[in-house]
This record gives sequence, structure tokens and C-alpha cells, in this order.
Amino acid sequence: MTSVPRPQVAVLDDYQNVALEMADWSPVSSRADITVFNDHIFDPDELVTRLAPFDVIMVMRERTPLPRSIIERLPRLKMIASTGPFNAAIDMAAAEDHGIYVGTTGGSVASTVELTWALILAGARDLVAESVSVRTGGWQVSVGTELSGRVLGILGLGRIGARVARIGEAFGMRVIAWSQNLTAQAAAELGAEYVAKEELFGRSDVLTIHMKLSERSTGLVGAPELALMKSTALLVNTSRGPIVEEAALVEALRTRTIAAAALDVFDIEPLPAQHPLRALTNVIATPHIGYVADRPYRIFYRDAVGAISEWLDRQAS
Repeated sequence: MTSVPRPQVAVLDDYQNVALEMADWSPVSSRADITVFNDHIFDPDELVTRLAPFDVIMVMRERTPLPRSIIERLPRLKMIASTGPFNAAIDMAAAEDHGIYVGTTGGSVASTVELTWALILAGARDLVAESVSVRTGGWQVSVGTELSGRVLGILGLGRIGARVARIGEAFGMRVIAWSQNLTAQAAAELGAEYVAKEELFGRSDVLTIHMKLSERSTGLVGAPELALMKSTALLVNTSRGPIVEEAALVEALRTRTIAAAALDVFDIEPLPAQHPLRALTNVIATPHIGYVADRPYRIFYRDAVGAISEWLDRQAS
């Protein structure tokens, strides 16, 4: 009797090599072979070659995009397990056209809120430079900014932005907000003042971005918006890189149109080694770690195991 080949499952972009530790994979490993990849592939042809032998691909957020041009070259692919409830980097129409089931997971926004405030505080008090000074034998090198009484501008007052706003209030900041769908009443209910877009950029001492990446939000912050900002302002982005026009941001930072930026997200990730944002002294950069924390990871991998296991059940029935 001919045995049926075991399904092949690929777990992509496990940078910390923790995927198999974060959940009980036995419901999958008992019926399928699991291969974990810790590196990231940029080249589309190399990516297709890597993924060709797999029936199931698990992707971590948008680390590896799966556009139609990739999906249509993977005839064996039958399921994509994506962490989080939404993934803009997967072409859902292409997946449907090719009969590929896409499973999603739950998540947690608390870690992104916490990282946002870590970046705000690091920027306000120049913590990176002060820490480097101590480590290299020096002492005080800057005069920090006290946040109390300053204006916190929030671009996008959704699940994450609303939590960021509450913390801003606790610090004694004046909170203002704008987005395309926000109303004055909704902002007031969340403890923020609704303002026009231009006023948001013009008044903010700290401007933090909390929007989903979409056609409407791509490039929403460009040279005209950056030119409205105070020369002392800090721009924080823990959402998605393309919301801010990268070239315009680099120029604004080089010319000190704005004082500094604290960034967790970029147009290309991982950020290229020679990218100017790695070298600018008024940039605090972290490698897209807003969701990289113990609780979200455990939710992601637990739910992904469940989704893959349910798919395997359907294949066996």
C-alpha cells in the first residue's frame, strides 16, 4: 500500500528561533513535517525556490509579503497561517483564486503601546546618547524635554492610539488627534481634542502614528506635513513605515526641520545596512519589535497551531 506523503509546513522569519518554544506544536508535528527558517529572503526567485516544497506557510505579520506574483508560482501551497487578525502583505484575492485557505490569529496591542511610550521617553530624554556616554566613560551630554504640559499629537485614535492617549494624559500632556474618520465627539470620549490635520502637525511636540497601512494612509505624512511641524518636535512611528514618505523624513531629519524621530517600522524590512536612517544621529531606531513580546508571541503561535491543525483535520476528513 502506498503511503500518503506527510504535509510540509514552513515557519518563516523566526528571527529569535523561538517559534517551537512558544506553543505546543504536537497537534501539527504529529501529522506534518515542520521546517523553521530564521533568516529573511528578499529576492522573489529565491523565496519561491525555498517555499516550493511546502503545503503550508506560516508568516509572522508582514515580514515576508505574499503578493500574487509569489502565490501564483507556488502550486503546492494550500494554506497560509498569518499571525494577527489582518495582514496587508498577503494578496487575499490571489489566495482565493488559487484555492489557498488563509488562517489568522488573535493578538495583543499592549506591547505596541508600551514600545510607543518607550520610544517617546527615549526621545524626550535622549536616553540612547546618555547611555552610550556612560558606557564609554562620559557623563551628561544633553538637556531632556519634560513632557508634562506639552502637546501629544496622535495620528489615528483607534485601539492603540486611544491607549497611548490615556498614558499621555497621565503624564500631564495635552492630547490632540486627527484621522480621516475621527469626529470631535469620538475624540472627546477618548480624552483627546479633535483638530484639523494641519493643526495636528503644527501644534504637536510629540506626534505619534497609529494607523493601519492602506491606500488612504500610504504617504499620508509627507514633506508638506513635516514642514508644518515644530523644529523641536519628535515624530514617532510604530505603525507601518510607508505611512511616512521615507525620503521626506530623511530630509527633514538631516535639515533639522524636526528635531528627531523614533522609528520601529520602515519601508523595507529588515532595514538595509547602508540606509541613512541607520546613520542619522537624531534617529532612535528599533527593528519592528512593537509586537515582539512574550504574550503576543504566545497568542500568535498558539492560534497558528490551532489554525493549521484545523486545516489538517479537514484534509483528513
